[in-house]
Amino acid sequence: MVTDRSGGAGSGDKNHPVFRMTRGRRIGDAIIGALIRVGVVPNSYMLTTTGRRTGQPRTNPVTLVEHDGRRWLVAPYGPVSWVLNARAAGRVTLHRRGQRLDCTVREVSAEEAGPILKEYIKMARPTRRYFNATPTRP
Repeated sequence: MVTDRSGGAGSGDKNHPVFRMTRGRRIGDAIIGALIRVGVVPNSYMLTTTGRRTGQPRTNPVTLVEHDGRRWLVAPYGPVSWVLNARAAGRVTLHRRGQRLDCTVREVSAEEAGPILKEYIKMARPTRRYFNATPTRP
């Protein structure tokens, strides 16, 4: 799992907004979730984790990066609930279009994360403003 620790999401730095879940985002997630489930959104999956407090399954849309033959999960909004749940559980389930992948997760170093973040921001433009990675930065 790749997270941006360079002052991005959740840090509240003046150059980057902090992600806030709103009613509009929930509606948007529901719509995009339906599209992901039928396989219309490329590189996107529904991620299910176990809630660290409730023990109940929690599902969110995510975009994966394929790099060097591996799939990478990026947390562009910083340590939001699904990230904290994934860290606590150490496992997630990814699903779409009838496919189900059970995966283990681990955070990677900044050196490992750099190339993955560069790929991610090429794919997931709407999240760019939430973290300090750009296509030209190392």
